[in-house]
Order: sequence, then structure tokens, then C-alpha cells
Amino acid sequence: MICDLIENSARYESLNPRFKQAFDFLKTADLANLPLGIMEIDGKNLYANVQEIEGKTPDIALMETHEKYIDIQVPVSGVEMMGWIARKNLKQLIDKYNPEKEMSLYADKTANLIRVQPSEFVIFFPEDGHQPGIGEGKWKKLIVKVLI
Repeated sequence: MICDLIENSARYESLNPRFKQAFDFLKTADLANLPLGIMEIDGKNLYANVQEIEGKTPDIALMETHEKYIDIQVPVSGVEMMGWIARKNLKQLIDKYNPEKEMSLYADKTANLIRVQPSEFVIFFPEDGHQPGIGEGKWKKLIVKVLI
């Protein structure tokens, strides 16, 4: 898991061959005015999922993991809290891996909450359990999905 400012993204571009293109998109797109839904950047290799989400409390938000994609999550119009647990420490599987949704869901809760603001990002790798969507009200969010 990595959390930083989008302006510092060059530090992380060498971690995956698709990261530079992903961060170039985040730096040049008008994030606030992107339409909701899926936007292909490089087909299934790299795409953005633009969402409006309703905040949840930490006791309701579910932990998730992915197998084939890395998430770069960016709140666009509000502050979002995100939980983190190392995948190997997750114990409470509630929905086994679903290839169509590309995720597994867990009931585990975290004591590790990260406060993420617009202009910041979090990278969640497959070894990271993450609990997104914690907060109050509604906000726009962008998740860039990067094929491993």
C-alpha cells in the first residue's frame, strides 16, 4: 500500500509498466468533470472506474482484495477514509473470489485508517486488504485499475 500526493507519482512509476500512463491520466484529466462509469485508458490493461459513493461507517464497510488488478484510488470531491490490513492477516471471508467482480470480500475490520483527500492517491496491491468508502455523505471517486 502506498499513499501520497498525485504530484509525487513519478516516484512510483517504475513499480509497474502501466503506472506512468495511469498517473499521466490522473494528472491531465479533468477528474471533477469525468462522467460516472468505466473509461478505458488502455483496454482491459488499464481503465478508470468513476463512481459516486455514499460514505459508510467502519463497522459497515467491507474489506476487499483483488487478484489481477492493482487499485489506484483517488477521492475527487471529498475526503475518504480507507482501511488497510495485510491480506495474509484476513480471516473472515464472506464472499470468495468472484472473477467477474475481480474481488473477494471480508468482514475483517481494521485499526489502520488512512485519511485521503482530493489530490492524494492510495495504491492497493493484491497483497493489500482494503476497506474503502468510509466517510460521511456522498463524494465522487476514481479508481484506476492496473492489470498486473
